[in-house]
Amino acid sequence: MPLSSSILGRLKYQHETLHELIMGLSEQQLKEKLIPNKWSAFENIVHLAAYQPTFFQRMQIIVQKDNLSFERYVAEQDPLFNDYLKHTFKELMDDITAQRFLIYKSINHLSEPALRKVAVHPKFGRMNVNQWIEFFLLHEAHHLFAIFMVTSELRKILEQ
Repeated sequence: MPLSSSILGRLKYQHETLHELIMGLSEQQLKEKLIPNKWSAFENIVHLAAYQPTFFQRMQIIVQKDNLSFERYVAEQDPLFNDYLKHTFKELMDDITAQRFLIYKSINHLSEPALRKVAVHPKFGRMNVNQWIEFFLLHEAHHLFAIFMVTSELRKILEQ
């Protein structure tokens, strides 16, 4: 079964929502922690940038090998996440855009047998490539929603 137009559309464009979510806010404002024990908007963006290379590598491995199982990704244990915390928003967006182009280009050309390849996720079990892509997109959407919530709270504070 080929990738759906829904998956391809979100894969190509979903990350661009970041610009709309943070419009009018400074980088310093994005770094403010408004909700205790939750990431700032900036930290969520850093996570999105740092996770893309992991996802891309996993997709490359899945289509090349059989009987794979991956450990849970933990952002705070990823050296790239900690490095990206030092980057500017523009640098992060440039990286997200470049990585997403590579991911989209690679995934858009996968054969149907490659899309059926399976790897085990530690929480969700056996998933084929289609399901891994859907998981990636829903995970990203979750963080986009988190950014929306944090920036909405920030805007309420700024209006007072």
